[in-house]
Amino acid sequence: MLRSALASLDSSILEWMHRHATPAGIAVCAAISHLGSPPAMTVLAFAGAFALATLGEWIVLSGWVAAFSGAAWLDRWLKLAIHRPRPAYAAALLQHPTWSFPSGHAMGSLVGYGMLAYVVASRVRGPRRTKTLIVAGAALLIAAIGLSRLYLGVHYLSDVLGGYAAGMLWLSLCIVGVETARRWQRKDFTLNPTS
Repeated sequence: MLRSALASLDSSILEWMHRHATPAGIAVCAAISHLGSPPAMTVLAFAGAFALATLGEWIVLSGWVAAFSGAAWLDRWLKLAIHRPRPAYAAALLQHPTWSFPSGHAMGSLVGYGMLAYVVASRVRGPRRTKTLIVAGAALLIAAIGLSRLYLGVHYLSDVLGGYAAGMLWLSLCIVGVETARRWQRKDFTLNPTS
């Protein structure tokens, strides 16, 4: 029953988006979608890794690498395990379509920009409002990327939500890992300040 209702909702939203799509809207959404693409995430991953290595932030760098590489592996594994075909409209935009669930753009952008927001916000020395704006900006971008995938007709709503759910779980684990390692490091320094 729930599966049938979800499939109906997926189809309804897909058809509504397709009916209201315009050439200008497609161009804008394609540009937004590119911000969550594998090439964009790869550039972000390497740029962030280089910056963190330069700063000597080895614990955060480990979490950064785990976040990006883990998200890519998780996306691939889930796609191969579930084998959900793309919506029919995807063929017009994708030359080499992969499986539909989960949305790799949704998952990748949530992990990538979510991790970026975490790293930047944790280094900002200012009012709490500044950190809130950083996180809110990342959230808006992530939401826009997910919406763009729906507008372009290359994913169903459940693909995007599934990508967000998996991405949030993995991002949370990576951040908890970084924070735990930082606490251990601070505790070790307190106990052995000259080591």
